Amino acid sequence: MGTNVSNIDEMKSTALKAFVKEFGENANICVCAPGRVNLIGEHTDYNEGFVLPMALPMVTLIVGKLSNIERCKIVSLSETVSFENYTDFEVSSRKNIQPGEPKWANYVKGCIANFICDVPPFNAVIVSSVPVGAGLSSSAALEVAIYTFLEALTNALACQHAEHDFAGVPCGIMDQFISVMAREGYALLLDCKNLNTKQIPMSQMNDYVFLITNSNTPHKLSSSAYCERRDCCYEAAKKLNKKSLREVSLSDIEVLQLQNVSEKMIKLTRHVVTEIQRTVDAAVALEKGDLNKFGQLMNESHDSLKNDYEVSSVELDTLVSAAREVNGVLGSRLTGAGFGGCTVTLLKKDMIDKVINHMKAKYPGNATFYIANSAMGARILDIN
Repeated sequence: MGTNVSNIDEMKSTALKAFVKEFGENANICVCAPGRVNLIGEHTDYNEGFVLPMALPMVTLIVGKLSNIERCKIVSLSETVSFENYTDFEVSSRKNIQPGEPKWANYVKGCIANFICDVPPFNAVIVSSVPVGAGLSSSAALEVAIYTFLEALTNALACQHAEHDFAGVPCGIMDQFISVMAREGYALLLDCKNLNTKQIPMSQMNDYVFLITNSNTPHKLSSSAYCERRDCCYEAAKKLNKKSLREVSLSDIEVLQLQNVSEKMIKLTRHVVTEIQRTVDAAVALEKGDLNKFGQLMNESHDSLKNDYEVSSVELDTLVSAAREVNGVLGSRLTGAGFGGCTVTLLKKDMIDKVINHMKAKYPGNATFYIANSAMGARILDIN
């Protein structure tokens, strides 16, 4: 059976005890921010298209308080960073805050450097249930949690700058937006061109649910393959005299072909153009309760990501194929940037165990399963 909750009270208790042990006093601020799963709309965000994510019950939680010395001291309890789980740095001058080791601390430093005002020194403990490298936005959960903590201590866009400048990840804005703006029981349709949003209710899901499967083959967003695809999309838009691929139609692809561009550029452009339309259509289908249509669009999305954008993997394809073989599954696709990470599957609730067992039987690796109930966005928690 899949896991469907993060025990926030238990996480908070663990973090508060660790704070006392590390710093010899009680914390007085507690915040959390969720990870996310993108239901459809992959590699469209940096092309000014549409995305349709929802927040997950998995969260990054931070407890802390002001310090009386001129340095920030932060401890991470995450098992994934059990080595180099401590960092401290001066905050007296923003220009002196520089990226470095450990790498996870760069997300924290980036948020401080981009914060709306000067940040006083503080002590903090971080604990997270968002798996790292799975495509569920562990980095954005950390950034938004830090930003929420900083607000409580003394603009989602500042988080995006943190990821670009300090962590070296040329991401879009989707991850930070959904972590901030998510509402329980809703997915969020985000227009990455003008940042308009629409909350899409999920009450019509009734007997259906989304299942996340972590292939446990981590992806790396800062890898050259991701950057090459992004840059190729920008070049395609430039060749068509468009600001972004959001403004490109299928007929424009014929213009590209007449320019004798590479087949790779044609395929990447075709994925983005069709994926943007699929995402718009999927939001309409979800709002209407047409889950068969939504599942069909999920399948088309994965096939396009596999064949045109070429960001799937043997592991992801195996999981998707296995899920689709079971009656009661309406659609399955990779989610996140690809190159490893997770799949998301739309299926009947009463088929969860059967689907998981079938996927386990077909998958040679050690997959992890989560039931994806939509959750709240970032928030301040009662310290008691």
